[in-house]
Amino acid sequence: MDTTSLPATEITALLGRGTRFEGKLHFEGRVRIDGVFKGEIKSEDTLIIGDGAEVHAEIEVATVIVRGGIVHGNVKAKTAIEIHAPGKLVGNIVSPSLFIDRGVEFQGSCRMDDEPPAAGEAATKGAAAGGGSAGAGSATSAASSGSSGSSGSAAAGSSGGGSGAKGGGKSAGHAAS
Repeated sequence: MDTTSLPATEITALLGRGTRFEGKLHFEGRVRIDGVFKGEIKSEDTLIIGDGAEVHAEIEVATVIVRGGIVHGNVKAKTAIEIHAPGKLVGNIVSPSLFIDRGVEFQGSCRMDDEPPAAGEAATKGAAAGGGSAGAGSATSAASSGSSGSSGSAAAGSSGGGSGAKGGGKSAGHAAS
């Protein structure tokens, strides 16, 4: 199947409600998960986590759109990450573009890079900057606009020299240097 001719909104595969899958998922096109998935997800395309989904995975794709499900695990997206209410993400995220809607719960750290560095390079760069790894001190912060609560609003996008954004529990979208 030639996925280059598919409309941008067409779903090429669906893991529907009531289904469970455990293992490695590698795909082309747009995949939507509305069921339960545990394992690893890799793609050069778009992953959509639907309302009611529960995903426990290490995710490395071009774009991730969370439409209300729960994601546990680290997420690396080459293009963008969008988390829409009432979505929940527990884990660290790396992407050049990030959108977090009001009512979303995010616990973890965020690094906004155009290209993620290699694992050894990240540790060296963070230590040289005197800050440890990116997002240090924000391991369990909730993205919210208030000083308490586990849901709120945050939105961040790629900025000129923005090397990161984190939601330290008080506000989100701070640029970390």
